[in-house]
Amino acid sequence: MSEAELVLVEEAKKCTLYTIQFLSEDETEFEQFFNKFKDDVEFSPDLMRIVGFLGKIADFGALERYFRLEGKMSDHVVALPTVQSKLRLYCLRLSDRILVLGNGGVKNTKTYEESKELSGYVLTLQNFDRLIKEGVKDGTIIVSENKIETDKTFDL
Repeated sequence: MSEAELVLVEEAKKCTLYTIQFLSEDETEFEQFFNKFKDDVEFSPDLMRIVGFLGKIADFGALERYFRLEGKMSDHVVALPTVQSKLRLYCLRLSDRILVLGNGGVKNTKTYEESKELSGYVLTLQNFDRLIKEGVKDGTIIVSENKIETDKTFDL
């Protein structure tokens, strides 16, 4: 188990973006994803498309049609792929107005479950989703139309 907190990335007109910060790490999950591919000749263009797309999501909302469903039917895990790319950013799409950015990588297998790295990122988001649901039930987390309010740390 590792302690983590929710970090605000951007509060925009149509969507608020968050990410996860493990207290044992220097970078958030999204920063790790970005830094992993920013200088990669093959995947840097796809990374820049994903970052640009996140800007559009902030402006227009995290609409369901922008994402590929991942995880299980009972969670909110989605992937943000780019056209004809194997690069995936995994997220929690809580609503059109709230998106939690996770980590991601190159999908070289038919499913994320076949990749130890990718399945780890999805599992982290599934656990985080479960903890958010539990926090809403016990009152330690308030999820409004476009915000998640909590001062709690999460054991992931």
